Amino acid sequence: MAGAPVTVTVGGETVTINQANVVIADIEASNGVIHVIDSVLLPQ
Repeated sequence: MAGAPVTVTVGGETVTINQANVVIADIEASNGVIHVIDSVLLPQ
């Protein structure tokens, strides 16, 4: 996001990142953790 702020909202079992829903969370990779979201985040 090139330094732009990212808003994370947690409500019950729902997590959103800039209004994109997290559909798969906590996939461990060799260099970090991956979260799959249902839309593309674009800088504004």
